[in-house]
Amino acid sequence: MKQTKFNSLLGLAVLAVGFSGCAGLSKMKNNADDISFNVTPSPLEAKAGEVKVDINGVFPQKYFNKNVILEATPILEYEGGKTSYEPVTVQGENVKSNNNVIDYKKGGDFRYNDAIDYNSAMRNSELMVHIIAKKGSKVVSFEPIKIADGVVSTAELAMNNPKVIEGIVREKNTTDKYDPNVDIYQQVVEDEYTADIHYKKNQSNVSRSEQNSEDLKKFKESTDAAKTNEKVNLKSIDVSAYASPEGELDYNTKLSEKRQDSSSKVVKGILSKEDAQSIEVFSKFTPEDWEGFKDLMEESNIQDKDLILRVLSMYSDPEVREREMRNLSEAFSEVQEEILPKLRRAKIIANIEVIGRSDEEIRQQFAEDPSKLSPAELIYGSAIARNDEEKLAYTNAMIENYPNDWRGHNNLGVIHARKGDYGTAKSLFEKAESISQNQTIIKNNLAACEIADGNNEEAEVLLGQASGAGEEVNYNLAIIALKNGEYEKAAKLISGTNTVNEALAKIMTVNADGALKALENTNEDDWRVPYFKAVVAARMAKENAMYDNLKEALSKNPNAKEFIATDAEFAQYNDSEEFKNIVD
Repeated sequence: MKQTKFNSLLGLAVLAVGFSGCAGLSKMKNNADDISFNVTPSPLEAKAGEVKVDINGVFPQKYFNKNVILEATPILEYEGGKTSYEPVTVQGENVKSNNNVIDYKKGGDFRYNDAIDYNSAMRNSELMVHIIAKKGSKVVSFEPIKIADGVVSTAELAMNNPKVIEGIVREKNTTDKYDPNVDIYQQVVEDEYTADIHYKKNQSNVSRSEQNSEDLKKFKESTDAAKTNEKVNLKSIDVSAYASPEGELDYNTKLSEKRQDSSSKVVKGILSKEDAQSIEVFSKFTPEDWEGFKDLMEESNIQDKDLILRVLSMYSDPEVREREMRNLSEAFSEVQEEILPKLRRAKIIANIEVIGRSDEEIRQQFAEDPSKLSPAELIYGSAIARNDEEKLAYTNAMIENYPNDWRGHNNLGVIHARKGDYGTAKSLFEKAESISQNQTIIKNNLAACEIADGNNEEAEVLLGQASGAGEEVNYNLAIIALKNGEYEKAAKLISGTNTVNEALAKIMTVNADGALKALENTNEDDWRVPYFKAVVAARMAKENAMYDNLKEALSKNPNAKEFIATDAEFAQYNDSEEFKNIVD
């Protein structure tokens, strides 16, 4: 009997221990609502193709059993699927493991962050925490706990519309003078005819041979031709007389002034009496032409030119300069032979206006024979084209008649890119680059093609090489920044463009006024304009404005109805009858 009684007592003790173990887990399960979860952001947000989450879980005092291990797994659940974040494990005080310890008496917390890849099904979802608690061999599963709604995907609506640039500017290393083969076409362009009158040392009279020089003959021919050419307007003539920088300043001042007088007389002699009365001649003199001296020295092959140029930079007093140069006797003799004679001169500049073909003359010439139009005129013709077909015709004529001008291939690529055909555009931009390397415009355009294809890293490298090509470069960089979730950067790059993407960047940086200003001033005709206005209104709790803009968005894009109905931006209005009527 005694043995039986002992066995019975032992069995009851074992049962009590087992029940106690289960009771600890059951109590934690039943009181799971006492656990608090602070989720950031809430609702969740799609950013740079991911849904990141930051969770701070807090266990109250006298909740966490000393012998329990608890594993919590955040799971984003949505229609048709679910995606799990990595689990987090915490433990009681008596558990011998390396997890975060939660004190029984004091309670405790854990901090957790992770990210999963975003997909559009997640827009209408809930973030649930699935908890499994273990105590020895016992395992208890808690009821899933909802801790956040998800997923706001507003940032995913960035317009992937990279901007391309037409090639209409001068190529690098061209002069500032009018060149119809290179310049932007302008119907009135400033230009000039130039000639030099050379003087003997210490002389101010213009020699007979100089008066009959080829330079002056060509100058006269040019001014005479301007009078009979209705496309050229002779405006004025500038005469600048100089003395070379040797000798005393007072002497050179008088000498250069006399040269001003003699050269002005020659110019007036070239002009007819009628022109001499109607065309203004402006004259001036420079006693010592140190700037001209410096320029000629830099261009020369004189062996000690660097030494002489250093002397120029060291002394500001002209007499000291001359003395120090004369001390360089051998070098100075070369200067006397090669440089100084070229500075004993008067420079004559006839200022003219070159008047190009009018719009109608360009169209007429294009219809008759496009090959007689310059590249600039063909590019200009494309710019004033009355329709897409005409624009394409001008651009094709540019390529046909000037195949080695990169702008033709580039501009045809622009036409295709603006139609959304980035594949064809890219091959044309590559052809343009094979003709002219390192054009910043082409680099931007190649980057636009990469952005359109989702190759943002490659695009960023190209845009780094496109600096200075135009404001389109910053716009394209902003698209990449939006896709990368760098909203502050995007907002700075794109500020003032009055585009949908500017509005989005400002929405994401909580700048509602800036977003609305961009949307009110935009020229873009896209359903996202009223949609983003509705988002701003929802965030500011302006229901009537939100409803009005949602209706307008759906009038522009009826297919967006389901998108709006499941948009977490409007989740708090899901039970509103007016909202239901809009999205039903």
